[in-house]
Amino acid sequence: MKAEQQYIDLFRQYEHVVCRHSTPVMNALRTKALEDFTRLGFPKVKEEDYQYTDIGQAFAPDYGLNINRVTIPVNPYDVFRCDVPNLSTSLFFVVNDSFYEPKQNGQLPEGVFAGGLKDFSEKYPGIAERYYGKAASSEKDGLIALNTMLAQDGFVIYVPKNIVVERPIQLVNIFRSDVDTMANRRMLIIMEEYSSARLLVCDHSIDDRKFLATQVVEIFAAEGAYFDYYDLEESSISTTRFSSVHVKQEASSNVLVNGITLNNGLTRNNYYIELNGEQAETTLCGMSILDNKQQLDTYSHITHAVPHCTSNELFKNVLNDDAIGIFSGRILVKQNAQKTAAYQTNRNLCMTNSARMYSKPQLEIYADDVKCSHGMTTGELDETALFYMQSRGIPKDEARMMLSVAFMTDVIEHVRLDVLKERLIQLVDKRFRGELAKCAGCNICK
Repeated sequence: MKAEQQYIDLFRQYEHVVCRHSTPVMNALRTKALEDFTRLGFPKVKEEDYQYTDIGQAFAPDYGLNINRVTIPVNPYDVFRCDVPNLSTSLFFVVNDSFYEPKQNGQLPEGVFAGGLKDFSEKYPGIAERYYGKAASSEKDGLIALNTMLAQDGFVIYVPKNIVVERPIQLVNIFRSDVDTMANRRMLIIMEEYSSARLLVCDHSIDDRKFLATQVVEIFAAEGAYFDYYDLEESSISTTRFSSVHVKQEASSNVLVNGITLNNGLTRNNYYIELNGEQAETTLCGMSILDNKQQLDTYSHITHAVPHCTSNELFKNVLNDDAIGIFSGRILVKQNAQKTAAYQTNRNLCMTNSARMYSKPQLEIYADDVKCSHGMTTGELDETALFYMQSRGIPKDEARMMLSVAFMTDVIEHVRLDVLKERLIQLVDKRFRGELAKCAGCNICK
């Protein structure tokens, strides 16, 4: 418990400071989170779902935490330049784990809130209390418990009933510090009945320091709600991120979650999706391009609790050098969930003999009238296609790059923003050419 103890001691010593710079809604969950974290600790390597990622080792170093909410000397509008040209968004920033007040409101429809979690829970404490921490419980997950214990701010989207937010909302998470730093981020998405919105989240690290992030995302989609969540990670080899996305869907809701890792150090992405209303539909997909010693560990758990729901899951990874990829996915179909359609696919390319991919797709079905399937393949590039392209005069390296880009196409096709889709194809091309060694959205990197 050595790694855990430093965080337990820190919180006990500075609990009053943590609470003073936050709100009653967030503070109300801290005591229980401390109890849970003390009992659970970090997930252990010997546990089935964490056997390839040493969580305790990642948290063992002494990182700095900004619990006093000291203003970071950076203007994100000066250092960040959106890498998706022609994408008109309502733009917001989180620096480390503090919401940065925007220059403008983002032209949001009346009644819609997009902004800081601290501000939202002070203005609308009833709504915040109804949802905050209700999808992501600290009782069974030590990482969520730690985040709940230490998080002081975050980002919220609240869309009232029948409101359609036409312009996409973009949140940029910037890591900025002159010392090794840990950030504890929260996101809360509340989509009321028949509302609609799209969120693009971009992660960037702009300093040559070690960064560690815990991130908890809670998404509530009420009846008929429509929501897209795009998570674009372009950080650095010295950034470690542990993210948990929790989605609760009601009848006839439609949620898309798409996680794209173009540059990272060590990443663990957890996805928990519950389909709790009939005719709900979810699409969960993701892709990664890994090289050097980068590692991406993906875990998903989709629960079909009621009849007539659909889930489509697709994850793809391309691994080069000594990179490591892990995928563990589980689809649970409960006894009452008849007429379920659930599909899970994991496809991987290992470009070198030293790259490693570990995959475990799983189905757990207790209903008898369902359409469910799962599949996994891990291999190399198609030598026949490679030979054919070379025979047409395309150099081998260029042919390999083109086939690798094509391998990712069906994940990108799930993007429901045409401008973002076009740009992702270009970013993937640049990544395979080695042109995204640092985050591509910062003037500092130019």
